[in-house]
Amino acid sequence: MVDYSKWKNIEISDDEDDTHPNIDTPSLFRWRHQARVERMAEMEREKEEFKKKKQSYQARLMDVKERIQKKDGDEAQLKKELEKIEKEGKDLDRQEEDLVKKERKAPWNVDTISKPGFEKTVLNKKAARKPDENLSEEEKEARMKKFVKENEKLCKQYGMLRKYDDSKRFLQEHLDLVCEETANYLVIWSINLEMEEKHELMAHVAHQCICMQYILELAKQLDVDPRACVSSFFSKIQNCVPEYKEQFESEIKGFKERIKKRAQEKIKEALAEAEEEEKAARLGPGGLDPAEVFETLPESLQKCFESRDIELLQKTIAEMPVDEAKYHMKRCVDSGLWVPNAGDVDLGTEEEQKNTEAETDTKQSKSAKSDSDVGKEDKKSEEPIYTGVTTDDLD
Repeated sequence: MVDYSKWKNIEISDDEDDTHPNIDTPSLFRWRHQARVERMAEMEREKEEFKKKKQSYQARLMDVKERIQKKDGDEAQLKKELEKIEKEGKDLDRQEEDLVKKERKAPWNVDTISKPGFEKTVLNKKAARKPDENLSEEEKEARMKKFVKENEKLCKQYGMLRKYDDSKRFLQEHLDLVCEETANYLVIWSINLEMEEKHELMAHVAHQCICMQYILELAKQLDVDPRACVSSFFSKIQNCVPEYKEQFESEIKGFKERIKKRAQEKIKEALAEAEEEEKAARLGPGGLDPAEVFETLPESLQKCFESRDIELLQKTIAEMPVDEAKYHMKRCVDSGLWVPNAGDVDLGTEEEQKNTEAETDTKQSKSAKSDSDVGKEDKKSEEPIYTGVTTDDLD
């Protein structure tokens, strides 16, 4: 038999009944219509509130489970919190059942009874996530260089965007940017900005970088192509529960701290490298640093090199013990402080010294440096030349 009970309670129209002559019919019809509209609005409000409660419950449940898995906090307290949330979940299930029953018992009306004669549902299946490629470090570096060469301008445009809606629209228009290489480029750019002391700009680029990393992580969790998660991420971050927003801000703060630390390390490395290069350029033919050798000389020899007085140097050497004189003069030759002719380590005769004076005078003027001379050169090289950063800087 056919069950006709569902047709017994129908509100087809707000003005279907005949009314008594003494009743204000138009007012009655308006009241019926208003009452029906208010009942439907109340039902929609209840459904929307329930939806928000369920979203909050699912977010808190996922957060606690992740913290338990990572052992982040007191395990006993976390388990107790998990039990409390699961209990709330059971209450939400009962509320959902009551809501479905209430909606089923509601009388049909002109807005709910009609349905389209033909209906077709098309599900857009999201593209599967590409498997991780086992590339060597050289291949990864080559791919990164190629990506930067082709997309650096677009990456910088994305990094400078301010609003979520603009970022969403831009990435949807340039889906090729939704990849690991963009996140890596933004990390390197953030480090360079911090090294240049552009702190505010670094903080903004870091925010955009974390957005990209969240999209990639969401794609990994859902096992889909990252390009299919752009809309989902920005909708979620704009309408998320406070707990999720707090976690997102905490991740940005931690990322900026890591960027600052790495930038300081890079500056120290650049300064050390510049100092090593400067020292290597100063080394004499024997591989000794003239500045270091000068400081180890006796004070009398230091005065000779400071004054560039060859006669005083000869006199001072003659007054010193032979072994000590040979030791110091050999170090001077190896460091380039003194450039004599062959066999001149023993200082030769006064006539030989005069013959070599013209040749050595220019070289002595360049190599015989005092502490103040070395200090001046150090000041000139104080400004470090940044050699850039590589993918080794990526966390």
